[in-house]
Amino acid sequence: MMLDIHSEKILILDFGSQYTQLIARRVREAHVYCELHPFDMGLDEIKAFGAKGIILSGGPKSVYEAEAPQIAEELFDLSVPVLGICYGMQLMSRHFGGQVIAAGKREYGHAELLAEGTPGPLFAGFFVDGVSPVWMSHGDHVETMPQGFETVAHTTNAPVCAIQNVAKNLYGVQFHPEVNHTPRGEQLLDTFVWQICGCHGLWTPGQIIEDAITRIREQVGVEEVILGLSGGVDSSVAAALIHRAIGDQLTCVFVDNGLLRLGEGDQVMTTFGESLGVKVIRVNAEERFLSKLTGEADPEKKRKIIGNLFVDIFEEESKKLANAKWLAQGTIYPDVIESAGAKTGKAHNIKSHHNVGGLPDYMTLKLLEPLREMFKDEVRAVGEELGLPHRMVWRHPFPGPGLGVRILGEVKKEYCDILRQADAIYIEELYARGHYDKISQAFAVFLPVKSVGVMGDGRTYEYVVALRAVETKDFMTAGWYQMPYEDLAHISGRIINEVKGINRVAYDISSKPPATIEWE
Repeated sequence: MMLDIHSEKILILDFGSQYTQLIARRVREAHVYCELHPFDMGLDEIKAFGAKGIILSGGPKSVYEAEAPQIAEELFDLSVPVLGICYGMQLMSRHFGGQVIAAGKREYGHAELLAEGTPGPLFAGFFVDGVSPVWMSHGDHVETMPQGFETVAHTTNAPVCAIQNVAKNLYGVQFHPEVNHTPRGEQLLDTFVWQICGCHGLWTPGQIIEDAITRIREQVGVEEVILGLSGGVDSSVAAALIHRAIGDQLTCVFVDNGLLRLGEGDQVMTTFGESLGVKVIRVNAEERFLSKLTGEADPEKKRKIIGNLFVDIFEEESKKLANAKWLAQGTIYPDVIESAGAKTGKAHNIKSHHNVGGLPDYMTLKLLEPLREMFKDEVRAVGEELGLPHRMVWRHPFPGPGLGVRILGEVKKEYCDILRQADAIYIEELYARGHYDKISQAFAVFLPVKSVGVMGDGRTYEYVVALRAVETKDFMTAGWYQMPYEDLAHISGRIINEVKGINRVAYDISSKPPATIEWE
């Protein structure tokens, strides 16, 4: 009998912290299924969810403010273990009669947590010689203890930084265990979901695949499915997973928009058509996309032009597949979270998502989203388990609009061809010099400006490309990758010598924030 991988799950209530998705990812890394829901989830919904444990996230508000986010009061009476993080701990403290006040000294960044008394089961092994380094981000603190709780730790600035009521399985921490800056934070979250909540780790790549195959077969039956294959990680893994489930009932439509990386279209056809035996229809649409983009320099408008034209072409092809009843998409869990946040007004829209929002009204196909519950790292792990090439599964993120948003301003074929060659040299050298797997995302950007140069005895007036490489764990913040000078010099030399039209290479040393990772 197949295991129900959703039978053990953790509920995370989101109070608006920038780190909430990280909490979910850490729980998933412990091989336990979890879901994010808004803080105002009703008590009946919470009961119906059937969580083995509940985590209350941090948030930007103060619990004593009139408009501060609150939760269903009866949540703490459900006999379910609860862990409150930052705002979540303050909310728990206030509920049980503790006092939360504005701190005289705020704590942002590194702090030393000092143990008090005897740490309970959650904190076993968390302190070494009574101390544990943690990451703080708060301007309020608990001044007086909640009834029935005991203090586990403090810092020199905050009198209460960890609390517990072991009898009721209620725990709170003022710090952020989900971030990498808290070295033993992962251990603490593992202890919560395994030891305190009694989960066993059913959420593994192999069992995710088995579960997905079963659900795909139940949903689709004998009907046919079409999928828009972009060559990116998400659509590629979705295609491989659906093909594993229903074989020739799946047809992929690969729209080659002329905005892909060097040789990418041929690679897609080779991997899926020849190696995996997936039915793939290739549509060469470079001229149509470039024509639509003529004269347009605004990044958001370019994204919408590319996305809308893709839908138009895909619809044209889908009409030729009259028997198809399902449209498959590579939607993943962060897309779902961010899309829901945008709809409820609880998140800011930085740029348009190309694969969220359902189907146009005029399309009658049913929607199939087999990756909808997965984070990107889980998608990659599933892809490898399905036998996709390592370089395809673990390559750096590539935006839906492709080179259309890595060419600043108007998009022209000349610019695409130049950028493709420069980017290919850059990535080739990152692999050759052992940098690629240390970098979270790397790419070249085409700048539509010309600069004066000298080649041989002649003056040149040619284009500029910028190279971007960042390190990040969550893509919410990122630091620029500190490439050795000799490697940068070699890469720059190759690009200038081998790519006609470029005479200058720049290296982007901006962090996120204030810059974004992509330039558009």
